[in-house]
Amino acid sequence: MTIASTIEVDSQYAATPHVVNRFRELFNTLDKGNLNKLAGVYAEHIHFKDPLSEVRGLDELTRYFAGSYQNVIASHFVFGREVVDEGTVTLPWTMYLRHKRINGRREIQVEGISHLHIDCGKVNYHRDYFDAGQMLYENLPLLGGIIRKIKEHAG
Repeated sequence: MTIASTIEVDSQYAATPHVVNRFRELFNTLDKGNLNKLAGVYAEHIHFKDPLSEVRGLDELTRYFAGSYQNVIASHFVFGREVVDEGTVTLPWTMYLRHKRINGRREIQVEGISHLHIDCGKVNYHRDYFDAGQMLYENLPLLGGIIRKIKEHAG
């Protein structure tokens, strides 16, 4: 396995570092008003999955993000160092999110990992792994307190 910046130029995966950079830029500029930027990173036949949903195709992905970003006040990501094995990328991140309906509009942090498959200069598979409880359920007024109590009791 190699780090994306060290992929050989003549390799069929030479575009991978550029795609990873475009992916990072996309998620640090994406909002409900510029979802057209998705087409610059994702293949038309993208398969996307996270703990909350699974969609196939760029149109479905655009609709999914339109709903996801509808109530976002602000978000940005701090990305860790990616691990690349040919066209497969694992990219850790921390998301900083302010949302109209979560945590009283105060910023939350969610840690996760994106698993990407890149082919022909585009992401054709994207799976996010993160704790949905950390993102949503623990930050809802009544349910959040209950979930935190359960975690304290279990741990």
